[in-house]
Amino acid sequence: AALQALKRKKRYEKQLAQIDGTLSTIEFQREALENANTNTEVLKNMGFAAKAMKAAHDNMDIDKVDELMQDIAEQQELADEISTAISKPVGFGEEFDEDELMAELEELEQEELDKNLLEISGPETVPLPNVPSISLPSKP
Repeated sequence: AALQALKRKKRYEKQLAQIDGTLSTIEFQREALENANTNTEVLKNMGFAAKAMKAAHDNMDIDKVDELMQDIAEQQELADEISTAISKPVGFGEEFDEDELMAELEELEQEELDKNLLEISGPETVPLPNVPSISLPSKP
C-alpha cells in the first residue's frame, strides 16, 4: 500500500508540473496578446494624430507664416515709434539755448560762492599780552 501511495504521489507531482507548465504557457500567450493589442491601439492613435496634424497644417504655408510674422514685427515697430512720438513734449523747453542756460547757471553759482566767501569772518582776534610796566636794567 505504501508503494502504491508513493507511485500515486509521483503521478500527481508529474501532472502538477505539466499543469503548471501549461498555465505558464497560457499566461505568456495572454501577455503577448495584451501587448499586441496595446501596440495596435498605439499605432492606430499615432495614425489619427498624424492625419490631424496634416489636416491642421494643410491651410498653413511656411512662407505665409514668415510673412505674417514680418508684418507683426513691422506693426510693433510702428507702434513703438508712435509711442515715442507721443511721449515727447512738443515745444516745451526748446525756446531756450542750452549753452546760454548753462552759462547763466554757472554765473549764479559763482555769485553765490562769492557771497558765501565774503560772509566768512577772518581769523579771530587774539588779545596780545600787556607790555611790562617795570623798566629794564640798563646795560653794564
